[in-house]
Amino acid sequence: MNTETQSRSRSRLKFFLLVFALSIPFYWAGALTPLQLLPGLPVSALAFVCPGIAALILVYRENKSAGVAKLLKRSFDYQRITAKIWYAPIVLLRPGIMVLSFVLMRWMGAPIPTPRFAILPALGLLLAFFAAALCEELGWSGYAIDPMQHRWGALRAGVLLGLVWAGWHILPLIQVDRPPAWIAWWCMDTVAARVLIVWLYNHTGKSVFAATLYHAVSNLAWQLFPINGSYFDPRITGLITALVAAIVVLPWGRRPRPRPTP
Repeated sequence: MNTETQSRSRSRLKFFLLVFALSIPFYWAGALTPLQLLPGLPVSALAFVCPGIAALILVYRENKSAGVAKLLKRSFDYQRITAKIWYAPIVLLRPGIMVLSFVLMRWMGAPIPTPRFAILPALGLLLAFFAAALCEELGWSGYAIDPMQHRWGALRAGVLLGLVWAGWHILPLIQVDRPPAWIAWWCMDTVAARVLIVWLYNHTGKSVFAATLYHAVSNLAWQLFPINGSYFDPRITGLITALVAAIVVLPWGRRPRPRPTP
């Protein structure tokens, strides 16, 4: 069985159920303590390891240690990004969305302070976020998205995976006392962000590294938003992200999928 056939035969449902099952102890830990890893990040955020672990478990069942090694090797598959111009949206798109959010909030009269941060701590935070994002993207991008795209196409697969991704975060958001309306807007932002990640993934030779870097930079941009993300407004950011996805991704998503070669 070749790699593409193996990818198509993967069970998305088993993967998602396993991710949520593995996350239960982390959800419980977050419910038992008010401690936060960073402002807005409860202890349950440590569940970032679960998508990667779930993917490795299922890959091992499918193809033993060879499958595990192959999946782990995709962690730094930056050589797939043959057109280096794609590093521009990978690194700059989400910070650009956050800057535009800041400008709009200031224009609307929100009392938001000027961002202040030091370079070295920000780089250290980026490395930490990259490690966390890699654990997630080995699952979301390295395992789940390809069979979903094969069945539903890139755009619908991105939306569906985004809904799962957003739902997986709801309990941690409740644990840091986010109100229901805030969570709803955040979920819209997250679904649109996943559509963008799938768009970047497909245009970078299906690079897990590309998805991971975008994910990590996104988390860093949130923490650098004044103050440690406390002024972050998902209504503004979510609408901008959805608009960017509609402008950039929808024309691509509407293209018919090529028929397989007989």
